[in-house]
Amino acid sequence: MKILLKSVKIIDANADNHGQTKDIFIENGIIIAIADNISHQADHIFEGENLCVSAGWVDMRVSPKDPGYESKEDLTTLCQAAMAGGFTEIFTLPNTKPIVQTKEAISYFKSFASNQLIDIHVGAAITKNCEGKDFTEMLDLQNAGAAAFTDGEHTIWNADILLKTLQYLAPIDALLMNRPEEPSMTIFGQMHEGIESTLLGMKGIPSTAEELMIMRDLKLLEYFLGSEISENKTSKLHFSTISTAKTVEMISEAKKKGLPVSCDIAAHQLAFIDTDLKDFDTNLKVNPPFRSKNDIIALQRGLADGTIDAIVSDHNPHDDEAKNLEFDLADFGIIGLETAFSVANTNSQLSIEQLIDKFTNNPRKLLRLPKVKIEVGEIANLTVFDPSINWVFSKNHIHSKSKNTPFVGKELIGKSVAVINKGKIYTNDSKK
Repeated sequence: MKILLKSVKIIDANADNHGQTKDIFIENGIIIAIADNISHQADHIFEGENLCVSAGWVDMRVSPKDPGYESKEDLTTLCQAAMAGGFTEIFTLPNTKPIVQTKEAISYFKSFASNQLIDIHVGAAITKNCEGKDFTEMLDLQNAGAAAFTDGEHTIWNADILLKTLQYLAPIDALLMNRPEEPSMTIFGQMHEGIESTLLGMKGIPSTAEELMIMRDLKLLEYFLGSEISENKTSKLHFSTISTAKTVEMISEAKKKGLPVSCDIAAHQLAFIDTDLKDFDTNLKVNPPFRSKNDIIALQRGLADGTIDAIVSDHNPHDDEAKNLEFDLADFGIIGLETAFSVANTNSQLSIEQLIDKFTNNPRKLLRLPKVKIEVGEIANLTVFDPSINWVFSKNHIHSKSKNTPFVGKELIGKSVAVINKGKIYTNDSKK
């Protein structure tokens, strides 16, 4: 297969042509030529105003639902949603049925992905059944291909478990990912705790629940490292989907001290605040919850100054039976693969170069994945996109099996045009 990208701006800090507008010719999955004008015949030609190309985007937080909950999502629709959103690689959480805690479970994902354009990096459970009580065989799981370790949607609430996990993973240089939440403070919580939750009569989820867990985990990390803090450069502890201003402040201070810590935010956290829940739309029920305007400002600053390393979709599909309910009975979560980049581009206030780093270089570094470069002779793992196009997200854009999203009818800026990986190509032409 031959692919020609005409007059595309290259957004790749690792490439010599970063920031330049070039033609790129790809044949059989390899970048053959990068030049000012290429006139080769090709099976697919992409040209148009404002087109950019970057390394393929990576999503660090996806709930696959398959196996066990295929009515919500299966691996085929998951990959379709990822490609439509501009992603070529995704990291999956272990909260399936059964839990991803065996070599066979990892093989299930790897076998499926072998014939797909999408690369699936599998997150394996830290504790058996993600209950926080007893360890899985993490060394065996890493040898089987686990990309990182996490209990996914569940917090590692046991301090001794988290500390021993840090100790256990250090020799194999594997990343520990934790979702910061003190679970005893969030029982029956429905939304951000504040004036709005009081007015709506709903049990709140306090910011303190997240911040307490951040404080605990940072202290445990510091205790684990001892006098070796300044010697560690790659992240050993990653906080997934942070949401409060105080959390951003604490992680920033930890990084200044030299602690090997990193974090991400869900793109949708930049788009809504707690007052948007006044109509009890269950598509706005997420965890962590939408917080205040001041929290969004802090998240934007954290993205700009590098405190926040990555942006994720936090793709969490649910069928109508889980969402078309009274607000307090509905499940948490929204789909996000198709909208993550566009929502972040619309609301983050980052330059396109900064934003692309949050979707490419930083996630790959955190997950210990090989660098992807837009250079002659390199494998083509690319996302082609228009960062300036204004478009309205509709149900026709949804490739996921589930439809739980608050972005239907919302105007967004920026959109993926095509993804290229493993000698395959997917274009968004069919669903404009």
